[in-house]
Amino acid sequence: MIRNLNTRIILVVAVLAFALWIDFSSEIKAINPVTSETLYSKNVKPRLGLDLQGGLQVLLEADVAADAKIDPEAMDTARSIVQQRTDALGVNENVIQVAGDRRIVGEFPGLEDTDAVLDTIQQTGLLEFVDTGDYSPLEGTMLYTDYSPTSDAASTPEGADGTTPETTVYHTIMTGGDLKAVSVSSDNLSGYAINFELTSKGSDVFGDHTSANVGKFLTIVLDKRVISAPVINDAITGGQGTISGSFTYESANAFAIQLRYGSLPIPLKLVETRIIGPTLGEDSLRKSIVAGLIGMVIVALFMTIYYRMPGIVAVLSILIYAAIAFAVFKWFHFTLTLPGVAGFLLSTGAALDANILIFERLKEELRNGKNLTQAVDQGWTRAWSSIRDSNLSAIITSIILFWFGSTFGATIVKGFSLTLALGVVISLFTAIYVTRTLLALFLQVFKPTNYERWFGI
Repeated sequence: MIRNLNTRIILVVAVLAFALWIDFSSEIKAINPVTSETLYSKNVKPRLGLDLQGGLQVLLEADVAADAKIDPEAMDTARSIVQQRTDALGVNENVIQVAGDRRIVGEFPGLEDTDAVLDTIQQTGLLEFVDTGDYSPLEGTMLYTDYSPTSDAASTPEGADGTTPETTVYHTIMTGGDLKAVSVSSDNLSGYAINFELTSKGSDVFGDHTSANVGKFLTIVLDKRVISAPVINDAITGGQGTISGSFTYESANAFAIQLRYGSLPIPLKLVETRIIGPTLGEDSLRKSIVAGLIGMVIVALFMTIYYRMPGIVAVLSILIYAAIAFAVFKWFHFTLTLPGVAGFLLSTGAALDANILIFERLKEELRNGKNLTQAVDQGWTRAWSSIRDSNLSAIITSIILFWFGSTFGATIVKGFSLTLALGVVISLFTAIYVTRTLLALFLQVFKPTNYERWFGI
């Protein structure tokens, strides 16, 4: 019936043991038994999505004219910068996607400090070093400058907070694009400051300007708002400098992140925010688990009653499938969302479909007078083409759905399609390899002769 049955049993047991180890662990470690030194460590905590653990969802839109054409590459660059900024804030498991041609969707599962994230992702991050001569503007003042990233015209600040912008246009000698490195330092006397290092081109410009303007003010502006206006005491030719101001550690770190990851190619405005409490997420997760368990019990009863011994084998195979699938999700840190759980349960149905096709073929061969060995072999052979085609169509559908979710920022669709595709692939392994191995083992142990009793024919 099956050659090398013992080898197949050992492989199934090994895969199941490793899967269960991952399923019931939060961290996988390999330790040297001699030195007790950790050789390998991997975090395998389940990664839950926004709808299962709560958090923040934001919708950002390009802050440009409605009829303005937006470069898709600029939107993708903006998405990447927002991703890097929020990653640097320590926000874990965030998902940033472009939605359509002018919007970006951000999801931050488990987020608590929502204000810091919102402030960081909305900042354009355009740093300018402005020559204000003998004038020292107050911190927070909005300035007109002669630099704009999108045109040659002087850039006009909005003054949305009620601040009256200066009407004089000042000259920008260099921008944050000439920054090479940015870091935060502390000073027990003055608080926190941002240290920066310039590129070779920026060093030349900065050195020439500070050499010719000793005693003048060099105002540092972020998004047209004055951060500080230090006096140039000496020529700075080394390509390094410090931005000082009334910084706390949080504000200095956020400022440094904006500078480190560059300015957004297009300004973004906040269109919508949605906060999901952890209680709602926990409730959704609990109900999903209960629904899954109820469905599993009903399916197990049906398979056992209708297919008898093969049904019991199928139930064991599905349990092994669930253990392997959950281990794969944890190992590769796939985000589990409520739609993702639905996709997983649907793929469980696909795994059962494969078993049902095989068992129905097996019963048909037994009714036609074949012996048990022939019936099992013919059942698998004749059911394979149907199993292959149905699962292949499910995988193709999942790929299309995943592309749709990636293109339009529909994370719900992406989660569903990803877990469905993974589940279908794993179900193929369990249906073709695990189920057949277990059935061969059962037949070898019980040696059934009453086919009606054991197979329900």
